Amino acid sequence: MIKPVCVILVNYNTPKHTTDCISSILANCDNQLFDIVVVDNASHDDSLQLLQQTFPQLHYIPNTQNLGFAEGNNVGLRYSIDKGYTYSLVINTDTIVEEDIISALKQHLDTFQKAGAVQPAIYWLHNRTQLWNGPGSFSKLIGDIKSDKSQSAQKSTDTIKQVDWITGCCMFIRNSALIKSGLFNKQFFLYYEDVELSFRIKNAGYELHYLPSVKILHEAGASGKTKQKAEEGYLNPVIHYYISRNRIWFLRRYGAAAFYPIYVIGSGTYYLALLTYLKIRGRNKKVNNLLKGLKDGLFTPQSVIWPNN
Repeated sequence: MIKPVCVILVNYNTPKHTTDCISSILANCDNQLFDIVVVDNASHDDSLQLLQQTFPQLHYIPNTQNLGFAEGNNVGLRYSIDKGYTYSLVINTDTIVEEDIISALKQHLDTFQKAGAVQPAIYWLHNRTQLWNGPGSFSKLIGDIKSDKSQSAQKSTDTIKQVDWITGCCMFIRNSALIKSGLFNKQFFLYYEDVELSFRIKNAGYELHYLPSVKILHEAGASGKTKQKAEEGYLNPVIHYYISRNRIWFLRRYGAAAFYPIYVIGSGTYYLALLTYLKIRGRNKKVNNLLKGLKDGLFTPQSVIWPNN
């Protein structure tokens, strides 16, 4: 008999993080409710072999190339939908679970039938009193996509909120909603794919909920950082490409044309300051990636970004 929840983890050269995440889920969540699927994004270390040896009972899907966060998770989501699971839990490998989040998130969607997806409160692993990601909002006026991590948000641990978007770091999704909205847009590859999918889930007629009474811990950015400081720092320079490009892509589709001048002024000021900082620090690869991201963000045809509209 199929269990109700399919837990999807995309591994890319992070065997230690993935192992810790799986171990925490198995130790704290009701094993009768879920199966775990590990999608390996063509890791070039021994991640897949180590994970298979440690957790032989799990289901593994090895990709022949790195498909990114978006399409990597889509591989798992298609498996979940095809096998008849009711819900999918997309969760980052650099997270730790210390309570039965699966039972709580499942109960929430069982109760709130209008909700297409729900997100728990996500705290920093190294500072468990500080929110990493709280209620997600979008201001169409200024093009601001943000997560409320304020003190008031941290204190509001009992109030369920309807939000504009939820993070792919931990996204508990109703599969019937995904069938209507579609999966992650693989063109995004990495970053803002969760915000974009959130808006399509809402456009399909569902609500998005933030459930602060349920908590997980997050290290953040494990697969995008080097273990030792490189010439351009710890962060992979290509991250600047995807963040800048995808934010512009999102605003082109979900922003308002009347407010584009405001977006240009606000974003232009920020990116000019960032480029100046990177140039002063000698981060030339990051400068080039950021400039390429801005160019592709502005000039890639929408028919390429959303080939199926």
